[in-house]
Order: sequence, then C-alpha cells, then structure tokens
Amino acid sequence: MTRLFDDPDRFSEDQLRGFAAAYPEHVTVVPGGVVRTRRPGAGRVAVVVGGGSGHYPAFSGLVGEGLASGAVVGNIFTSPSARQAESVARAADTGGGVLFSFGNYAGDRMNFGMAQARLLDAGIDTRTVRVTDDVASAPAEQRAERRGIAGDFAVFKVAGAAAEEGLALDDVEVAARHANDRTYSFGIAFEGCTMPGADTPLFTVPEGKMAIGLGIHGEPGVRDADMADAPAIARTLVERLLAERPRGAGARVAVILNGLGATKYEELFLLWGHVADALAEAGLTAVRPEVGELVTSLDMAACSLTLMWLDEDLERWWCAAADAPGFSRLPLPEPSDRAHLLPEEQPEVPVTEGDAESRAAAAAVLAALRALRTALHEAAPELGRIDAVAGDGDHGRGMSKGIDAAVRAAEEADSRKAGARSLLSAAADAWADEAGGTSGVLWGVALRALAQELGDTGRADGVRAAAGARAALDAVTSLGGAKPGDKTLVDTLVPLVDTFTAEVARGGDPRTAFAGAAVVATAAAASTAALTPRLGRARPLAERSVGTPDAGALSLALCARTVAAVLGNG
Repeated sequence: MTRLFDDPDRFSEDQLRGFAAAYPEHVTVVPGGVVRTRRPGAGRVAVVVGGGSGHYPAFSGLVGEGLASGAVVGNIFTSPSARQAESVARAADTGGGVLFSFGNYAGDRMNFGMAQARLLDAGIDTRTVRVTDDVASAPAEQRAERRGIAGDFAVFKVAGAAAEEGLALDDVEVAARHANDRTYSFGIAFEGCTMPGADTPLFTVPEGKMAIGLGIHGEPGVRDADMADAPAIARTLVERLLAERPRGAGARVAVILNGLGATKYEELFLLWGHVADALAEAGLTAVRPEVGELVTSLDMAACSLTLMWLDEDLERWWCAAADAPGFSRLPLPEPSDRAHLLPEEQPEVPVTEGDAESRAAAAAVLAALRALRTALHEAAPELGRIDAVAGDGDHGRGMSKGIDAAVRAAEEADSRKAGARSLLSAAADAWADEAGGTSGVLWGVALRALAQELGDTGRADGVRAAAGARAALDAVTSLGGAKPGDKTLVDTLVPLVDTFTAEVARGGDPRTAFAGAAVVATAAAASTAALTPRLGRARPLAERSVGTPDAGALSLALCARTVAAVLGNG
C-alpha cells in the first residue's frame, strides 16, 4: 500500500516537487514535467519521454546526459495532456528537433499526437516512436498493437545515446525504431498495486498463483498460473522471449530484469542468477545487464525480463555513458548552465463577451457543469472499481479531476461575462489538460466541438444544441477511432446523439428530447456489459471485461442524466 501522501489527488504534483528538490543538479521543473538542468548543446536532438506517474525511475528519473532531455509527467497511471507534452518539448528543444517516445497506450498516443501536431505547426520538427515490447499484450502478427513496459527503458537508452552522439533527428528516430524492433519483454505479478489513498489493490492474485503477462498500470495478468520457484520462473521468462527471437539476430543481448516496486532487490538478484544460467544455456551473452527497478508500477510485487537483441550500433548505444537520477554509469560531471525554461505563467484563455441570450445559455452550461461535479465525485469510487476489472482503475479519479478543472475554468470565464461558446470552450480545454488520459482528451474535444455550435451570440436553441451534439460525436470518433460495439463511451454517445437530434429534427422540445435521449443512453451503457473490448487498455484482458459495463460508457450516461435533470429544472 502507498502510505505516504498528502492529498491523494495531488500525489503526482507533490512527488515531482520533491523529486526535483532531491536532484537539482539533474533536473529542473517546467510546466508539464522536467528537463535537464544542464542543457544539451545547440542543435542536439531532444529526446522527450513520458507517461503517467507511478513508474519511477521512468519517466522523470531517466532525464539526464546520455538519456532523455525531458520527461512529461501525467497523473498516476494516466497519460499527460497534450499541453504538458508540448510544454516540456518546447523547454527541451535546442534547435535539433524533438523525438517523443512512450509506451503504446491509447491516451499517450492521442495526447502526444496532438502535441506533435502543435509543435509541427510551430515549426519544431517532431517525431514519435512508440514502444511495443510486451509480448503478452498481443500476438506477434499484431506487434504494433502491443503495449510498452520495461522495454521503454531500452528504447529510451538507445535514443538518448544516439542523440548524445550528435546524430540528426532522422537518424535518432531510425535508431529508436530499430531498438524497439529488437526489444521484447515478458512479466509475472505476485500481488497488485494500490493507488495513493486507496485501501485495496487494483487487482489480487489468488493464493498459490501468479499472474502471467502483467501491465505497468495496475492491470492484472492475462492469465493465472500455479506459483513456481525461482528457477522455473526464470525458465518461463527466458523461453517466452526466445520464442520471439528476431530473424538474423546474433548471440549478444542487452538484458533488463526489472522489479515493479515491491519485489526486493535480493529477490531480483537471486532470480537473475537463474536467468543468467538460462541465457547462457541458450548460447546468449548478456551485455551490461541491468537488475533492479527501471519501470515500476507503484508497489506492485512483480518482475519482468527484457531482451534487446544487439548489433554493433545498438550495443554501442546501450553501453554508452549516462547520468540521470534513476540510472548512472559515470560520476557526475561539473555543473554548467541551467536550462532555459518556459515561463510558469500560462496565457490567458481568450473569452468573447456574450450577448444577453448567450449569457443565459452560459449560465445554464455552468449550472450543468456544477451538477456534473457533484455527480462524478459521488460516482468516482464505483467508476474506479468497474474500470479496474480489466483496466487501470483510474477512470473515476480522472473524471473527477477533469470536471473540477472544467468548473474552475468555466467560473473564471463567467466572471468575464463569457458567452456560451467561450465558457464551454474554456471548460473543455481545462478538462482535457488537467484530466489527461483517454477520457480527458475525448471529453475535451467533445465539449469544444459542442461549444463551437453554441456561439457567443444569440439563443442556444435546440437546432444549435443538436448540431453541437453531432459535432461532438464526430470529434470523438475521428480522434479516438472507436465504433459502436468496441465497448467504449461511443456505445453510449451514438444513441444519445442520434435520439436527441432525431427528436429535435421532428420539432420536439429540446429539454424533453434530451431527457428521453438520456434514458436511451443509460440503457445502452448497461448493455456494454455483454460486449468484448476491441480498443484501449482493456483489449488484452477482453474476457475479464465481459459481464461488466464499460466505465466510460457508464460515466457518460451518468452525465447525460445529470444534465437532463438540470435542464428539466431550468
């Protein structure tokens, strides 16, 4: 259990402040994460890594010479927002371009992808390499769908070393992709991890069993097996990775035996003795093996084995010097200039003052957001429990953080007499930026699309609301790629929008139409229990999810009912 915390909802921010205070010679805090205190030379490629908190030394502990130039830090097990990724990249860039690298999770893909688009628009050449090393998360023929676990470190190490050599962005990207293509990981869990402030773990392993095929966001294994002793576990790990030996690979491998937070170093060293024997029996040479914690999952009792099959270039980069808080091979060099930082102040959100009719609509929007804040906080524990069945259990917490930020932004916009569009746009951006993760960015784009149709002048009538609802649906499906039947919030959003817009088109009262649509959406959300997930973190654990409705679909239905109640009382 994670026992040391102040406000559980600020765990990520509080730990980052303490981390930076402990390693000022290595890292400096910037909005969204950390960058190197000793700034790389002008024109060097900036390798920017990132993801949710709870994985130390990944990701902030890997910022330093020979490794990353910056790390984007999200909430616990939640992808950072696009704003955070863009901010850290701008702070880390020295004119040579930016390489983003992160584990292959939906929220990270979308948020880093949005940040990359913004940077490209600003003239900063930016590339992305997603890490796909976990052999348990998808079959070999679906390598691009695999998630990133401890192999993150191997890819980051290669990319950082290549950048340190002064290679151009094209070449650093090629090096990182080559490292990912040659990197494979497999893990076993003995006990789940516990979120700060929680009193139960995200999953449990039955007595006498071990979970095979762990994730690093508190996900359970893909199957349970009888508990084995260290020699048998070593054979299980090695044999599974040898089965995916790349064609033409040599006999030299970089090796990581990784602990995920509660597996003691002595246990890892004991296990390493057996892993080393198994590798030697297979005719392999372990080059500079790393045994310890490099990519953790809070206090999960678990371990994973990573092999990166080396060639001359990969071996040089793997063995190159590095100096970061969480990984070092050489004494600290003399300190030099501190990094150039972005200003802490964020630009003021633009607001257009609304006319009387739009201000009335803005008041209704604000009332709805405040009602949603109450409803989502009350539902957060249950949403988290449902999400933890086959995911990471963060949905309730993420929705609470998102709506809190949205209400604050809406209230600030309201104080400046914002129209409906400006007020809801401010709320949408705040939700996306503060919540992070898949749901955060999807709610952000949905509310922003709705806002554009409401306008800052004139009455926000049923026609405008229906157009906004349709725009919100289009924005969500375009960004996330989900379709009805994938077991996502889209399974609720489609019937909600279709029912509402159809009734408005027939001339029905918008308030009555939305109340009816909320009833339909609630039934659709409950029906997701019978579906098998085809997208997101729950996909590798699809069978576990059957029988439990999707947390995102349920929270959307809850929001629809809450808004309908506000409209009915208005």
